[in-house]
Amino acid sequence: MLQPADDIRFNTEKAITATGPCFIIAEIGQNHQGNFNLAKKLIRVAKDCGADCVKFQKSCLPSKFNRRALRRPYPGPNSWGDTYGAHKKYLEFTHEQFKELQDYAEQEVGIMFSASAMDEDSVVMLDRLGVPFIKVGSGDNCNLPLLRRAADTGRPLLVSTGMMNLRDLRMLHEHLTKMKARYALLHCVSSYPAPLEQLNLRVIPELKRLFPDIHIGYSGHEMGVDASVAAVAAGARILERHLTLDKTMKGTDHCCSLEPLELSRLVRTVRQVESALGKPLKEVQPCEATCWLKLGKCLVAARDMPEGHVLAAEDLSVKVAEPMGIPSNRFMDVIGKALRNAVSFDDSILPEDLGMVGDDNGFPEPDPEADD
Repeated sequence: MLQPADDIRFNTEKAITATGPCFIIAEIGQNHQGNFNLAKKLIRVAKDCGADCVKFQKSCLPSKFNRRALRRPYPGPNSWGDTYGAHKKYLEFTHEQFKELQDYAEQEVGIMFSASAMDEDSVVMLDRLGVPFIKVGSGDNCNLPLLRRAADTGRPLLVSTGMMNLRDLRMLHEHLTKMKARYALLHCVSSYPAPLEQLNLRVIPELKRLFPDIHIGYSGHEMGVDASVAAVAAGARILERHLTLDKTMKGTDHCCSLEPLELSRLVRTVRQVESALGKPLKEVQPCEATCWLKLGKCLVAARDMPEGHVLAAEDLSVKVAEPMGIPSNRFMDVIGKALRNAVSFDDSILPEDLGMVGDDNGFPEPDPEADD
């Protein structure tokens, strides 16, 4: 039997747990457009929006692409170079720049910093940077050499599961478990933007059922924030969304990214939903006391009854009454009990009339069978 997922703790404040706040990642990716100052601005925006972490993407181009792929012509409105290699090189930051961005995020802005490793050399670079986790994108969720290299760092892995079926996912779970990796899986649909009707967010609770030993999250590429909020309500413990300053900017990811106001709304709504989800415990809530005192019904006498009378169902009515007597949920408890006092028609039947212990206002007591 699989054991419950262990916490993935990054520091004293941030962690991925089964019951704590959802860990929210603002994915900057390459929406910085190769502009270092824009990258820093996006880091600041992510912090201001309430995200827990900013994430970039790191590639070592000769390690990720073969030579023909890099030489492929790449015309079009989103191109930053004549070839795909030139385009990707324009968008890449150096190791030194990554280090500077990391220091800026963690020391000046106060937000966690990490990145997706798009190849094995990038895994090594991110490990040397000391990132709190390594993200593995959907394009590498079946890349066993990269997964092994990433697992060997000992750092937590967050692995997106786009372009996978359940068979692939079971194999991924098996491989990572054998590698003794600390990891979480993120439900993902690899389309930019992803159509709402193909998100299948009900996969999230199913994955939690199938793989209780790991945390399940959601990496969203849909338009808007509603589906991402629903993913958290469905049980996602990690939420990743792309961040942009302007959806109309050059680049394929901007259209399905969130602008600052949207990301702020997403974070705020997720926190409100988490508060509303509460505990899986059905109890009368303290806030209901006022309504109970106004509308709660109690037992009243359906006829005049003398002291010593043994109560039957036909002796009782249920009404809003003054004073508040024995609550109506005790109806069956009083059948067969003898009155200690005479009670007049339409009067409340009070606990002392039957020698019962209860609250003065009849407000329902906590369920003794409920779990703490």
